[in-house]
Amino acid sequence: MMKLKNKVAFITGAGTGIGRAAAELFSREGAIVVIAEFNRESGLNAEKLIHEAGGQARFIHTDVTSEESVSAAISNTISEFSRIDILYNNAGGSTTVDSRVTDCPTDEFWRAIKLDLFGTFVTCKYGIAEMMKTGGGSVINSCSVFALVGTTNKDAYTAAKGGVGAITRSMAVEYASFGIRVNAVAPAVTVTSRVRGLIDKQPEIIRKTSERQMLGLIDPVQVAQTALFLASDDSKATTGQILAIDGGMSIN
Repeated sequence: MMKLKNKVAFITGAGTGIGRAAAELFSREGAIVVIAEFNRESGLNAEKLIHEAGGQARFIHTDVTSEESVSAAISNTISEFSRIDILYNNAGGSTTVDSRVTDCPTDEFWRAIKLDLFGTFVTCKYGIAEMMKTGGGSVINSCSVFALVGTTNKDAYTAAKGGVGAITRSMAVEYASFGIRVNAVAPAVTVTSRVRGLIDKQPEIIRKTSERQMLGLIDPVQVAQTALFLASDDSKATTGQILAIDGGMSIN
């Protein structure tokens, strides 16, 4: 039995990486997937592949750092599909410019805050408002294991993801009475195409990280499977939680 049959899932950053894996998995489980992606080429490609596999998907160009863009994307989704049942705030990411706070460029701090934290805030602002009209749903935010444990050279990113963790818990309290569950996934280093590039450029950093992840680097599908649990009725008694998919990093 499909876990998400006829549900409408709005996934930011669904053109590549974890978001792409989630879009494909959610589609196989019966969801209509909105690929809310900034990169047109990858967004259209994800839409095409889901259609070819027999699923339903719609690419909507979305810049989560722009309130106007997010508002329009949510409005377009409602116009076409009438509802949003699952809101997965996946868009985000760190860069190699990030560093310790005394060395990190201020512009990098604001980049991380605007993409990871503001992007989550503004998508919830418009997405949850629509969920409230239709009886509830599931919000899944993208946190990070680096918001849960100490690390080096990621002070901008950890600040943004720490904020995502905090707002996840507060929104869970705010919207439970509307039938809306709010949870987060917190992956450790996940082998996306971007990370594959870093493995070649910074093998020593990746090696040290891998040693902390006792079960190894994470596959995007493993994160998507946890997101599926949170999206489906399997987690109907779960809200306000941050689930680490980290190979044991947070306990090591």
